[in-house]
Amino acid sequence: MHNNSVFNHLKTINKHKALVMDLCFKIGLIKQGLLHDLSKYSPEEFLIGIKYYRGDRSPNSAEKLDKGYSSAWLHHKGRNKHHFEYWIDYGKDMKDGLQGMKMPLKYVLEMCCDRIAASRVYSGSEYTTDVPWNYYCKRRDYMDIHKDTRALLEKILLINKNEGEKKALAYMRWMLKHPYLY
Repeated sequence: MHNNSVFNHLKTINKHKALVMDLCFKIGLIKQGLLHDLSKYSPEEFLIGIKYYRGDRSPNSAEKLDKGYSSAWLHHKGRNKHHFEYWIDYGKDMKDGLQGMKMPLKYVLEMCCDRIAASRVYSGSEYTTDVPWNYYCKRRDYMDIHKDTRALLEKILLINKNEGEKKALAYMRWMLKHPYLY
């Protein structure tokens, strides 16, 4: 374990968590902002993060390239409800197989804050408001996500891309006041 990777990984986690917290607070998700990604400090995730730290992408990607799977990601997604993967379950009828369940609104909004913050952290000075949308588009065809959750996620990421972060945050605040529209 290299001391630089310990410090740098902790710095990246803390920066990401602070950005998500700021965004969540701005839209009124205080509890989500405070509790966001606490599992990243657990030994199951933190030690893997140190080992595979790269600085420009998630250590989970590097672990997956090395081992064929990411134990840290499997741990993380099973404990953090703002990831759509947490909400994959068998349909009401077993013959429907696994499918994305509709996420509660507060977790969809936290997921949007998470995606914006992660894009800002990993893009650094290269960040523009289209980065979260472009990152999402590279993976959207492979995501097993409920149609309503997908529609809201896409709407918010497009507002962020086309109208800016302030408009996206305003829309998320508005959605919290009008949850019946989701």
